[in-house]
Amino acid sequence: MNVPPQASGHLPWPQWAYVPGDAAGLDADYVTLDLAKALVPPAFRGYVPARHPALRYGLALNDRGYFWESQEVLEAVWAAAPQGGRERILLRACIQIANANLRLRMQKAHSAARLFGDALAELRALTSRKAAPAGDGFVESFPIPVLTAQLQAKLGRPQPSKADWIAISAIVRS
Repeated sequence: MNVPPQASGHLPWPQWAYVPGDAAGLDADYVTLDLAKALVPPAFRGYVPARHPALRYGLALNDRGYFWESQEVLEAVWAAAPQGGRERILLRACIQIANANLRLRMQKAHSAARLFGDALAELRALTSRKAAPAGDGFVESFPIPVLTAQLQAKLGRPQPSKADWIAISAIVRS
């Protein structure tokens, strides 16, 4: 897979974090998101590289509080991931976590808890699938047990609050 030359350059952060239904009425910063999405190939061959710039950017968006934007970029990566591959399962879990984080910001705790539960189910499904040989793919380099433990801890609380959002890229090994 070839990554365009601009992929090694710094992607700018969105000008604001989009929150659907926010009173400010701001639309998403699609121009900035399109820069990251342009880095995603039509299809990844075999696996999604752990160091792919769009993937890393999507995870970092979540950790910086751009939850909706993270979901958008990660969905583009997910769409290009190999069909039936383990990366698709892990990406789905990450998308659900970003969406749950957004729901927490929107003060929709029940919806967030459901999405955290869905992400946990994805991670459990992933660990039950046969692992591929070690490589530089996203799944092989991701500490799934750490994220699973974080989700279990969040779900063990009575009701999540805004402070219970989960950072994803903070736990990824570089």
